Amino acid sequence: MSDSIHAVIIEDEKPNRESYERALSKIGYTVTSFGEAAPALDFLRAHRDVVLVITDLMMPGVDGFGVLAAAREIDPEVGVLMITGHGSVESAVDAMKRGADDYLTKPVDLFELRKRASAIVEKRLLSRRVVELENRLGEKFGNLVGRSKAMEALFRQMEMVAPTRSNVLIIGDSGTGKELVANALHENSPRKDGRFLPINCAAIPAEILESELFGHERGSFTGATGRKIGKFELADKGTLFLDEIGELPVDMQVKLLRVLETREFMRVGGTATIKVDIRLIAATNADLETAVERGAFRNDLYYRLKVVTLRIPPLRERREDIPLLANHFLATFAKENDREGMKFAPDSMRALVNARWEGNVRELRNLVESLVVLTPSPEIALGDLPEEIRRHAGSEIVPAAAEAPESGGEPGAPLTMEEIERRAILAALERTGGNRTQAAEALGIGLRTLQRKLKEYKVAGFADPDS
Repeated sequence: MSDSIHAVIIEDEKPNRESYERALSKIGYTVTSFGEAAPALDFLRAHRDVVLVITDLMMPGVDGFGVLAAAREIDPEVGVLMITGHGSVESAVDAMKRGADDYLTKPVDLFELRKRASAIVEKRLLSRRVVELENRLGEKFGNLVGRSKAMEALFRQMEMVAPTRSNVLIIGDSGTGKELVANALHENSPRKDGRFLPINCAAIPAEILESELFGHERGSFTGATGRKIGKFELADKGTLFLDEIGELPVDMQVKLLRVLETREFMRVGGTATIKVDIRLIAATNADLETAVERGAFRNDLYYRLKVVTLRIPPLRERREDIPLLANHFLATFAKENDREGMKFAPDSMRALVNARWEGNVRELRNLVESLVVLTPSPEIALGDLPEEIRRHAGSEIVPAAAEAPESGGEPGAPLTMEEIERRAILAALERTGGNRTQAAEALGIGLRTLQRKLKEYKVAGFADPDS
């Protein structure tokens, strides 16, 4: 057992207390012992790393039942092992009914004590881990907010990818939160103590981009009055985030590829080779495959970047997240502006949910900030919303697959449910590169159901990775 397992023993008889402590210490537990309940409970309040409490039932002052109730109030996830007097089976059963994990009767068999304690610790650690993951993956991952199936799937991917060294390519429409995803990956990785350095490739003039990335030596070009340390060097042992990677000039793509392959470079005008240990995360809202086809983006760099690809769904594909996001932003900006207690009226929230949000989460965030500043009432009414949002108050949510009719269809003509479903399946297959297993997961259906639908709708041309 790891010495990180912290147990507390409460036993008024010193010989018993010491024997229990020795038994648990032998299996690697860190043990803190007390002869009475009051100081033990104070210790629990101050030390939230305690996983197990072993307490005698009959003690002066606060008895074992009192310890059980107080310990669970302090930490609902702490394990409790009750020790009762010889033959006190009724008391032991009562303890279990009140929530104790297990019990032992005196005289205590120390082998049995270690066995029961280990079982409780394993159960409680697993329970804590589940709670931690549910909290982490339920509505938030880093600063990302969402509980739709699409975001839950993204959070699960991020949970798996974050601890690795792999390069990551993040794709998504403008305003979906690509930098937030990159930062969350960094903060949940072994590199979290290193720097997270973002750089927007489209915002830096091509003639100084190399200097920004790799640095330069004094006198290497006109205006280079001193040595400059580049982003790659500054991000050593950390994460470098290259946003709008599709805007990188072709000559810089060659140099970036070499750095990714060798993990070394030279400053502009320099002669010394500099080695770095970085993780590269890139992002784009452009279609890099199309850019590769027309020669605007190097094929070898594209495949070097997309070791892992994460797609952030646009807001139109996760409308169920809009109330969560809107209220999250409302609480944040209301607190910043000393306007706590603000809320959305039902019809104004309905309008937000049904709006198009071409600018995605960024557009929603900016609107909510504006509403907090400009709305005089604590309740944001429909009339407080911009007209282009307000007109959606009475409309029904349009399924994402039905927003753009196929070429040849009559504009504005209603689609059948079968056609909507067929288009959703096609979209999922395209997003997953034809991987049926991943597409089924994204759609929230079983693989066999997807295969049946493909046959029913005569959808062909996607290889089955499982066959």
